Amino acid sequence: MGVTMKPVNLCVAVFAASSALSVLAQTPLHDATSLAAEREAVAVTVYNDDLALIKERRRIDLAPGMNRIALRDVAAQMRPETALLRAVSGPAIHLFEQNFDFDLLTPQKLLEKYVGREVTVIRSHPTTGEEKREKASVLAAGNGTVLRFADRIETGVPGRIVYDSVPPNLRDRPTLSVVLDAGGGKQSLELSYLTSGISWKADYVANLSADAKTLDLNGWVTLTNKAGATFDNATLQLVAGTVNRVRPPAPQRAYVMAAPAPRAAAMEATQEALMDFHLYSFERPTSVAENQTKQLALLSAAAVPVRREYLLAGNDWYYRDRYGQIGQKLKPAVFLEFDNKGGQLGKPLPAGIVRVYAKDSKGAAQFVGEDRIEHTAKNEVIKLKLGEAFDVTAERKQTNFRKIADNVSESSWRIELRNAKDEAVTVKVQEPLPGDWEMTQESQKHIKESARVASWNVSVPPGGSTVLEYTARVKW
Repeated sequence: MGVTMKPVNLCVAVFAASSALSVLAQTPLHDATSLAAEREAVAVTVYNDDLALIKERRRIDLAPGMNRIALRDVAAQMRPETALLRAVSGPAIHLFEQNFDFDLLTPQKLLEKYVGREVTVIRSHPTTGEEKREKASVLAAGNGTVLRFADRIETGVPGRIVYDSVPPNLRDRPTLSVVLDAGGGKQSLELSYLTSGISWKADYVANLSADAKTLDLNGWVTLTNKAGATFDNATLQLVAGTVNRVRPPAPQRAYVMAAPAPRAAAMEATQEALMDFHLYSFERPTSVAENQTKQLALLSAAAVPVRREYLLAGNDWYYRDRYGQIGQKLKPAVFLEFDNKGGQLGKPLPAGIVRVYAKDSKGAAQFVGEDRIEHTAKNEVIKLKLGEAFDVTAERKQTNFRKIADNVSESSWRIELRNAKDEAVTVKVQEPLPGDWEMTQESQKHIKESARVASWNVSVPPGGSTVLEYTARVKW
C-alpha cells in the first residue's frame, strides 16, 4: 500500500518557521556581553587527534524575553556546529540563533571593513607638527590602500587614519553570539563545544639502576594549546585512543560528553575506562594559556624489574641460493623489556616516547637510547629498542648449499657470537625461513616461534665466543 504525501504539512511548517523568524526580527533584543572573567568553571577534555571538548559555565544576567549574548573568549578554532548552550540553574532558555565571529580586529581588517565608508585622515606638518584633518572615502584596501578626498584620489596611507567605530562583525577576541529567550535574572549557563588546536602527547623517562636489573619510570603529559583562547583553573582530562571522526565533522557530541572522573588524593593522573578508550583525569585544576606548552605528571613507578635482550635477526632470502660470507662484525640489537603489571604499574599507558638513562661509574645518568610505545594495556610487555651492541658481535657464514629439487634446497650455516664484556650475555638468534622448512641438523635445539620463524637463545661467556651451527631444508 502506497503512502500519500501531504504537501500542505510542509507548507505549514515552512510558514510557521518564517513567521517565527519574522517575529524574532521585530522583537527588541537585550544585548549583553560575557567575558572570560565571568566563568564559574572550566573543563577541558583533550583527545589524541588534535581535538578537545571545552565545557565552561558562566553566570550571566539575562533580561526577560529576547536576549543577544556575546560570549567572548571562546576558542578561535572552535567548531560552531558543535556548540551547545544550556541553563544549569533557573528557568530553561530557548535558543533561536547563534553566530561565531572569528574575524578578529587588526589594522588591515578594520581598513577593509571601511571600504565604501568615510574615515578621517590626520597628517602632521614635518617641521611645525601642526595636525591637519581631512575626510576621505576608502575605495580599496586589498592590494593597497586607495582613498578619495574631496579634490583628489591618493594611494597608500598619507597619515593616521581615524575611524568612527569598530564594525559589529569585527571582534578583538573570538566571540560566539547567541539569541535566546529567557525568563530573566542571573543564571548559570553551560557552553560546550569541540575545538581544534589543543593536543597532548605522553613522554616517559626511564632511569636504570646501577646493575641494570630495575628501572624507575616517570611519565609526563605534554599539552600544547594553539586553539586561540586561555582556560584558567580548568579541570583537565585526557582521552587515550583513536576516536572515530567524520570529516568534515558532524555535530555529534555523545561520544565525548564524558562525566567527570572521580576525585583522587594523588597529584598524578588517575585513569578509568571510557567505552573502549581510557580517560586520564588530573585532580588539581590547571591553567592552559593560549600559545603555551606545559607538562604535567602522569605516573611514577619505582624499581620495575627489567630484562635485557640481544637480538641477531636474519633474512629469509639467505636460504634460496648459494652464498659465502654473509656478514662480519654484525651488531645485535639491544632491547629492554618489562611487564606493565604489579606495583605502581598495571595501568593503561598512553602512546609516547620512552627515553632511557643509565648510570656511569660516577653515578651520573647518561642517555642510552629511546623508543616509541603504542597505547599499552595493563599486563602487556613493553619492549624498547635502545640501539646496537658494541661489545657483542657476530659473524655469519654459509658453509654448504645443496639444491635437492627445483623448489627444495638445503643450506648449512655457522654463526659465531663473540662477547667482549666482563659478564656473560645471551643472544637471541632469530631466523625467518621461507616456505615449508625443517632443521636436519643443529648444535643447539631451536625454538619454533611461528610457522616461519626459528630462534635460538645462545649463551656467550665473558670475553669468549660461542658457535651456533645448523642445517635447514626449505621447500617453497
